[in-house]
Amino acid sequence: MTRSLQAVGYTRPSALESAPGGRRLGLETSRGATPRGVEDHPRFFAGFLTSPQVVSAGLLAVADVAGARYYQQQLRASLDPVVTGNGDRLRFESFSGCGGVYARLDVLDTGLDGGEVGHGTTNVDVNNPLREALSRIGSDDPLHLRVGPDEMAVTTLGGPVVEKKVPLPDRWLRGFAEAQVIAAGFDLRAELPAAEAVRFLRSLPRSTARGASRSAGYVVPAGRGLRPTTRPVPGAVCLPGPERLIALQRVLRHATALRVYGPSLAGAAAAASAWEVVLPGMRLTLTLSPEASRGFSGEGGVLDALATDEATEDAELISVLLAWEPRIDVGDLSAASGLPPERVRAALVRLGTSGRVGYDTAEAAYFHRELPYDAERVERHNPRLRAARALVAEGAVVLDGALGTVTAQDGHAHRVRDDAGVLSCSCLWWAKYRGGRGPCKHALAVRMARRGAVAGQTEVLIDGGVR
Repeated sequence: MTRSLQAVGYTRPSALESAPGGRRLGLETSRGATPRGVEDHPRFFAGFLTSPQVVSAGLLAVADVAGARYYQQQLRASLDPVVTGNGDRLRFESFSGCGGVYARLDVLDTGLDGGEVGHGTTNVDVNNPLREALSRIGSDDPLHLRVGPDEMAVTTLGGPVVEKKVPLPDRWLRGFAEAQVIAAGFDLRAELPAAEAVRFLRSLPRSTARGASRSAGYVVPAGRGLRPTTRPVPGAVCLPGPERLIALQRVLRHATALRVYGPSLAGAAAAASAWEVVLPGMRLTLTLSPEASRGFSGEGGVLDALATDEATEDAELISVLLAWEPRIDVGDLSAASGLPPERVRAALVRLGTSGRVGYDTAEAAYFHRELPYDAERVERHNPRLRAARALVAEGAVVLDGALGTVTAQDGHAHRVRDDAGVLSCSCLWWAKYRGGRGPCKHALAVRMARRGAVAGQTEVLIDGGVR
């Protein structure tokens, strides 16, 4: 697995300190993107929290996911959470070390008091002493939150005094991108009131003997709650690896509702799902990959967008129109860019693959943020995309008449069929996943070749290449 070291530096460790009239929570920021460009240690907020204990529990839940591996638990990994200021809210995001759980805490304007929220994205330091302090926050403790350095730190410190170097695997980066694109296909499937939400979540297993369950289960709305089922019956939601929702236990006593999101299930295939706990002035969401042993990185939902030259060009145009909006309106972008809505949506998918937009299932809308990582690696190190481009570059793609099929030669022949624009293939990848993890390299090469081909050609011959 390709990986590099990601260095993050802070002017001092984040800390919870006593102060006259209450306590002060200082979350230190690293280098990040802002409307003014890349800045060292940007400042996004300084003000009070309306529900200090709830925010503390939510931050701990996001940090729990950042430091967890729900599959192969003996391997440890921890990346500092990402914070985004969207002008009217703060978003804290993290991704599990195993690549299968995405967490986000949205602290909305009703959860913030007495301070303006800035714009930008960076890492935020959540260290072990801070975690211990946050776990002791009482319900009546006034709490002042600062995200970014205070003036004393800015004027007295010439550079980072706390630096961490952590592994940054390519599959982690690809997973972060894939999770956003997959979530855009979710719909609200169930909403439980507080008592039922607590009852259901507390009934879930906390762990298994191997660390994560291997088979996917399902739940279906029943009255005011959810009941388990072994089959994807109409209206069901996949719950893969239920023990991966353990981070939600942090906030259960503050929950006012539980919302469950997922795609329309087709057949018995496992599927991703999102689980959102509604809290006073905020939301905590966990998105689970289709299987506990299967991270988001190989889902392939972003590949068509990465392979499309038109979407890439459109994404460059759309990116300059983004302004750290908390909710991106496709109609407004369409009017401003002159692109039809379907091309705007494709461009947003493309931006999602590079971490430049996230997706909020609660509002069914993208939001602007810029991950503080080398997002181009998502495309550069994607094996299927590289293989497809190699096939095209080697001249292995040949148009072949009008039979509506594509024949591929990869040691032996593969036939790729075009069914109303959906390509299926006779290769082993398609036989195993049936399109459930995105297109195979042959279908990607076909799409690439067709964009540069004469209109009306419907078949491609693919010779060679790696599977």
